[in-house]
Amino acid sequence: MKIIDLSLPLYDGTPSPPSQARKVEVKTVHKSPGFWQASWLSFSAHTASHVDSQLHVVKDTPAIGNLPLDNFIGDAVILDLTHKDAKEAITVDDLKKFEEDIKEGDIVILRTDWTDKKFGTDDYWNESPYLTVEGAEWLAGKKPKAIAFDFFEEYSARLVDFKPDDFVMHKAILGKGIFIMEGFTNLGKIGRKRFKLFAAPLKIIDAEAAPARFFAVVE
Repeated sequence: MKIIDLSLPLYDGTPSPPSQARKVEVKTVHKSPGFWQASWLSFSAHTASHVDSQLHVVKDTPAIGNLPLDNFIGDAVILDLTHKDAKEAITVDDLKKFEEDIKEGDIVILRTDWTDKKFGTDDYWNESPYLTVEGAEWLAGKKPKAIAFDFFEEYSARLVDFKPDDFVMHKAILGKGIFIMEGFTNLGKIGRKRFKLFAAPLKIIDAEAAPARFFAVVE
């Protein structure tokens, strides 16, 4: 059995999405004599590797900390879209090539390797490929447990003056009760199309999202 870490690191200065306008803050306190350390962390729930619940865009739905863990663990399938370039749309035609690979209840991962190449730069947010709303609706129709991304998938999220109704891709997925997992990396290390994924978010009550440690278990 091999365990492959698919999550991004959190460090002092890790960038958050443009809408948050803040970076991760990590402050450490030490006591002496001897050695003792405690850290204080401050960051957006949507920083780096994280899971979105429906509450992100659907009012009066459960917060991330109130959801059972079996929502975030399961069989995953990778859709290889690494041929996609900067600012290029991922369409229904792109996704239909994988129609026979997707099973109901899967965690479907769209792989572009954009996070591997660009996370930590402005290009990660501004130049990323993106998923069309029609593509999101098509994927939701396959009834997966979750849809996961290694790129900044909502085009409107990169716009300074976006409005809630502009989050059409999120609404198409989360509105169907399907979770969104963002911030995957290292997908090229798995070496196979299907595997067991663990993506459990922190149990934060009242929040619409939470950081998570993503990892694959490959037999």
